[in-house]
Amino acid sequence: MKRVSIIGVGMTKFSRYPELTIRNLTHLSVEQALKDADVEKKEIEAIFFANSMAGFITGQECIRGQVSLWGSGLSGIPIYNIENACASGSTAFNLASMAVELGQYNTVLVVGTEKLYHVDRKKTLLALAAATDVEKIQGEQKSSVFLESYAKRAKQYMELYGAEPMHLAKIASKNRFHASLNPLAQYRERLDIEEILASPKVADPLTRLMCSPIGDGSAAIVLSNRSVSNRKNLNKAVSIAASVIRSGSSDTENGNSAVDLAIQKAYFVAGVDPSDVDLAEVHDATSPAELFLYESLGFAKQGEGIRLIENSDTTLGGKIPINTSGGLVSKGNPSGATGVAQICEIVWQLRGDAGERQVQNAKVGLTHNSGGRIGEDSAAVGIHIFKV
Repeated sequence: MKRVSIIGVGMTKFSRYPELTIRNLTHLSVEQALKDADVEKKEIEAIFFANSMAGFITGQECIRGQVSLWGSGLSGIPIYNIENACASGSTAFNLASMAVELGQYNTVLVVGTEKLYHVDRKKTLLALAAATDVEKIQGEQKSSVFLESYAKRAKQYMELYGAEPMHLAKIASKNRFHASLNPLAQYRERLDIEEILASPKVADPLTRLMCSPIGDGSAAIVLSNRSVSNRKNLNKAVSIAASVIRSGSSDTENGNSAVDLAIQKAYFVAGVDPSDVDLAEVHDATSPAELFLYESLGFAKQGEGIRLIENSDTTLGGKIPINTSGGLVSKGNPSGATGVAQICEIVWQLRGDAGERQVQNAKVGLTHNSGGRIGEDSAAVGIHIFKV
C-alpha cells in the first residue's frame, strides 16, 4: 500500500477492568494514538471500530463503535463496526488501509476494544464458544472448545516430531520474559519452565500458564495518506507492505489452510520472504499455537520449529524474535483489541521506541492474527507486513 502510512499508535495496559466500560477504554487508547500522531480530532474522517464479544459480555450490539466513541469529540463521522472473532482488529485495519489507499479518506482511526472479563465465567465461555459453528456444540459449555482443539493438535505434533511439554513451557517462559519488559502487558512476572509445567492442567498437555488469559483492553492506530503523513511525523511513519485477510475452508490439506494461503499472498505482495522478517507478533492463544506458526509462517521447516525454541532463536537477541510484547499468553488477549495491539508493537519496534525489549535494527515486521474456528481451520486470518 504505497500511499498509506501508520503515523500514530496507542493502547491501554491489558488487564481486568471491572470499573471501566468499553467507552472508557476506547477513549484512553484513542487519545494516546492521536497524541502520538500529532493529529487533531477534526482531521479524522472515519473510524473503523473492532469488537467481538460485547453482545455477550455487556449486551451492547449493533452500534458498538458509536456508543464507545460517544463523548470523545469524534461522533458524527462515519463509524464502521467490524466483527470477525479474534481477528476483528486485523480485519478493521485491513478495511481502513484499503479505504485510505483508494483515496476515500485521507486520515482515519482504527480502534479495537474488548471487555472479555465477567464475574460470571459462563458468560465469557459462551462468548468464546460463539466463535465456532454453534450448531456443532452440544450441551452446556464447561471448557473452551479452542483449548481442546489446541491440545489435540499439540498431541499430534508431539507424536510426529518428538516435541515435549518442555518445549511448550519454554515458549510460555520466553513470552513471560518479554512481557516483563512491556509495561502494557497483563502478566509481567517472569516464570521458569518448571513453574509453567507445574501449573494446573487445563487440557493435556496444556497447563494454565500456556494459555492466554481473560482480560480487557483497547488499542488504536492512526492511518494516513502518505501525502498527509509526509507533513507530520515523517520519522515515525511506518509503511504497510502487505495486508491480507483469508477465511477458513474445508480444504485445509496440501498447504491450503487460511494461514498458509494468507502468508503466501502477504510475502508475494510485500516482495519479501521469511528470511527478511526481523520480528513477528503471532496469535499464540496457547503456546503450541506459536510453535505451529513458526512453521506455517516459514521461519522453520515442517517439524523443525522446536529447534528455534531449543536455540532461543525466537527470544530477544535471537535470529527471529517472536512476540516481543509478551504475546497473547502474557500480554493478554482481549479479542477485538488483539490484532490492533499486535500492530502497535510492531510499529514501536520499527520506530525504535520499544525500550528494553527493542529488537536492534528492525526494518521488517509481521503480524499474524486469527479468529474463530470453522471445520478444522481458523475462521479468519489476518497477516500484515510492515517496513521502514
